Amino acid sequence: MENILRIKSISQFNQMLDFPAPQHPLIAIYEDGDQSDKAISEALRGLRFTTDLYTIMYKDSVSGSLGYGRNAYDFQDGTLIFIAPEQVLEMPSSEVLHQSKGWSLTFHPDLIRKSPLGEFIDDYTYFSYAVNEALHLSEKEARFIFEIVSQIKKEYHQNIDKHTQRLMVSNLELLLNYCVRFYDRQFYTRTNYNKDYVTVFEQKLKAYFNSDKPTELGIPTISYFGKELNMSANYLSDLLKKETGKSIKAHINERIVDKAKTVLLNSNTSVSEIAYHLGFEYPQSFNRLFKRETGISPLEYRNLN
Repeated sequence: MENILRIKSISQFNQMLDFPAPQHPLIAIYEDGDQSDKAISEALRGLRFTTDLYTIMYKDSVSGSLGYGRNAYDFQDGTLIFIAPEQVLEMPSSEVLHQSKGWSLTFHPDLIRKSPLGEFIDDYTYFSYAVNEALHLSEKEARFIFEIVSQIKKEYHQNIDKHTQRLMVSNLELLLNYCVRFYDRQFYTRTNYNKDYVTVFEQKLKAYFNSDKPTELGIPTISYFGKELNMSANYLSDLLKKETGKSIKAHINERIVDKAKTVLLNSNTSVSEIAYHLGFEYPQSFNRLFKRETGISPLEYRNLN
């Protein structure tokens, strides 16, 4: 079994890098200017590792790749990558990262646990995007993001008092919210490219329910279509929401109901059999979905039509 280094805290990370103890136990900023960004590359070179931390990483030039799951991503101008706890990464074994400039902001979940941000951190779905779905910033956007990071850095270097954590968390939330805006811009500017993915998704969804897969595999998951389109499930779901106004789950439910309507009106197949062939383990689940989507039960729909 392959060994994967696990980094549990910022203090452990700093010790591994031979850095001084962090000025705050729950957050740290590593910058190219103080050589810490390069030191991280050196310390993790060629290693597979995971952390208990959230990380936001910025690189400003094409200079190397960061392995992430099954993908390798080449840094481009003004790129932000978001890494959630427990994701496995691999730093390249060569010195290709050394020509780039950038910064990394790392924080432990305990920093935000008692704040509203802690309740809604999972809503920032880009933390679960694959690295090849990173955020590409314009020069203006990159400057804007760094201004917010600079405010966090100022608080980091202040003596800790009762206001420190609240101010850092509020700036962190501001940073994450602006990244939502910039991702929306990225989806918008790539709309023609994204529409191709929407078409392919719709074709694969239709083909799934026209095959024996529902009986064999059950109702398709978001992850299934993510793998089919070679992208993370969250990125695909967000892409569909931006382009069609509907989540991937809504698309799947619509296809189920549409397929069920066709079978209900063109056969004497029992509702239980229809449910089974559409991937449902229990007919009651199918009945609830159908009624939620149409306002009437499957049998009522058959009798009315």
